Amino acid sequence: MRWQRALVSAYACEPGKGSEPGVGWNWVRLAARLVDEVWVVTRTNNKQAIEAALASEPMPNVHWIYYDLPKWARFWKRGRRGVHLYYYLWQIVAYRIARKLHRDKSFDLVHHVTFGNYWLPGLVSLLPAPFVWGPLGGGESAPKAFYKTFSWRGKVYEALRSAARWLGEKDPFTRTTARRSAVALAKAKETATRLSDLGASEVRLVSEVVFPAEEIARLAKLPIRREGPFRLVSVGNLLHLKGFHLGIRAFSELVREIPSCEYWIVGNGPERAALQRMAEDLGVADKIRFWGRLPRDEVLEKLSECDVLVHPSLHDSGGWAIVEAMAAGRPVICLDLGGPALQVTDGAGYKIQARTPEQAGAHMVEAMKKLAKDSELRIKMAATARRRVEDAFSWDRKLAEIAEVYRRATQAVGDEASD
Repeated sequence: MRWQRALVSAYACEPGKGSEPGVGWNWVRLAARLVDEVWVVTRTNNKQAIEAALASEPMPNVHWIYYDLPKWARFWKRGRRGVHLYYYLWQIVAYRIARKLHRDKSFDLVHHVTFGNYWLPGLVSLLPAPFVWGPLGGGESAPKAFYKTFSWRGKVYEALRSAARWLGEKDPFTRTTARRSAVALAKAKETATRLSDLGASEVRLVSEVVFPAEEIARLAKLPIRREGPFRLVSVGNLLHLKGFHLGIRAFSELVREIPSCEYWIVGNGPERAALQRMAEDLGVADKIRFWGRLPRDEVLEKLSECDVLVHPSLHDSGGWAIVEAMAAGRPVICLDLGGPALQVTDGAGYKIQARTPEQAGAHMVEAMKKLAKDSELRIKMAATARRRVEDAFSWDRKLAEIAEVYRRATQAVGDEASD
């Protein structure tokens, strides 16, 4: 089944990026394979990167509408201090642009892709067309028992995040967005529950992550390590919610039994100094290497020099690093929370229950020891992890998944109209 015309709202949309910008770009590419003509409303800030990518990989059936707020309004998003306010204002103008386009083009489908926060509205939902909302996250929360492990900065962040979510859920436009969605896509079970509570009639669990066949093949070529010290790696922004402090504490226990092991941490952020102090206090500073933020190719190079990915995030709806690691045949140790809980299956890694920091830490140490001592287990898990990526995160798989979402959205609106 194909559709003639669709509108995609993608505030964040950049090729070659992960997180929200990567989601915007990849999901536009998916829509372009399913719809004859696609109009994308995005930020002018994304234009240069998009046009550079289109020069080598054209999408002739995609029409780009770039818009940014005036300079005086851009002040609010400097340093991300007011990015949500800026985004909200941007959406108002994006809706006006979309409404005019809809009068001219009469879209068969409207899809809000980014930002993917369930507690922020998608104003294009107000258009009189079948509306798909997502993939969405933000419903995940760190278990309360873990708050005592956070820095003061982390505790303030969690308090402000909870307040923002509460306010967002009370926003009538957020509730209208949920009620008007023919299908809402959630990246984790926790977000799915909140979407249902907001009034979304149909909610589906869908990962935002998708890799083209050539990327999966590239990662699959990274050989499994058979020599050198057992080495763990974590990749991500050094924020309290990423749980790297849990990884370091567990690693310090592993070192007592296997002194030759190492832990590499790739990324940067406000918690870096605290993590480095923790490593020193635990006596493992000489075993942990902080690489800082690196270009993606260098990140993959570091991944190829490690055996296992440690991803102890406490509320993470995505987890691109997890899928990259699995595609590279690296088992994953993660917490059984949020998006990672859906991405990692039995045999591809260890999902650790997160009841208390002490319990989670003990189970992480146990998983690390098993993988450090059993190279055959790592090889077996590598094969399972790679199959998992091919089965769930490949381009063809995601196309089929989104085609079904679009079919269901248009069918649901048709059924409603005939009642």
